[in-house]
Amino acid sequence: MNTVQIGVVFSQADSGVDADALRHWVRRAEDAGFEHVLAYDHILGASAERLGPGPFGAFDSPAYTSEHTFHEILTLFSHFAAITERLEFVTSVLVLPQRQTALVAKQIATLDLLSGGRICPAVGVGWNFAEYEGLGVDFSTRTRLLEEQIDVLRLLWTEPLVDFDGEFHRLRGVGINPLPTRTIPLYVGSGAAEPVLRRVARKADGWLPLLIPGLDGIAFRDAVPRLRQICEEVGRDPATMPIHARVYVGDGWQAEVEEALELGVAKLSIGFNRMANPGLTHARHLDAVLRAKPELDALVG
Repeated sequence: MNTVQIGVVFSQADSGVDADALRHWVRRAEDAGFEHVLAYDHILGASAERLGPGPFGAFDSPAYTSEHTFHEILTLFSHFAAITERLEFVTSVLVLPQRQTALVAKQIATLDLLSGGRICPAVGVGWNFAEYEGLGVDFSTRTRLLEEQIDVLRLLWTEPLVDFDGEFHRLRGVGINPLPTRTIPLYVGSGAAEPVLRRVARKADGWLPLLIPGLDGIAFRDAVPRLRQICEEVGRDPATMPIHARVYVGDGWQAEVEEALELGVAKLSIGFNRMANPGLTHARHLDAVLRAKPELDALVG
């Protein structure tokens, strides 16, 4: 049986600003035996009026607005890493095109070094056009930019001096120092449309599917074998494409775990369904997940 790494979802939008409560949350997660923490990323929130009627991906209305709390993800994970010993930290997802590539390379390399290799970045293009606008980035080019950024990140993480001439980047004899001491895995978080899965097969070290049961048109059960088939088509061993699934506590969550295990995922994050149970704190979310953990552990074996 393959070993599956089990982690917990940290609900940024419900986390509040009590620093002691944030630290208590992550220590409880580590003490409970979880192996990673997964958290979402947004830099700017926008009002519902600014965002308009939607739809927004699989959502009819925006999942997050300016009313929701979001701590800057790499700063948050740096703080969490300093007060824990073994937890891995997964971005879900770092909206990479909104950020300067060289700065992200430096931030992640530093965090990886200081944490002892406990950062697992998953990157994606996001959905919030108003956030892109506020950060001075062209929303319409975000997919092309993401692909080039992935190449540049890997160069900056492996070569002392980089020369690169692309559509969005011009690097001439520059590099970050210190370099990472390991190969940092770079996942892509995305939906499951055919062009997207092909991008994942070409560019990613792993896939973090952003699929919502009942909302997305492509089911997780169908997307996983298709991605593996695409890997074979492009000459890549599907075994080199680990998949990071997530499940939310609620009706039928056990079946979703069993499906993920059947499909051979490498990582599985469990969270609390905040959409179905609004208004609860991140501590209450963790309470619900901890109540489910003995059953989860039994399912995973």
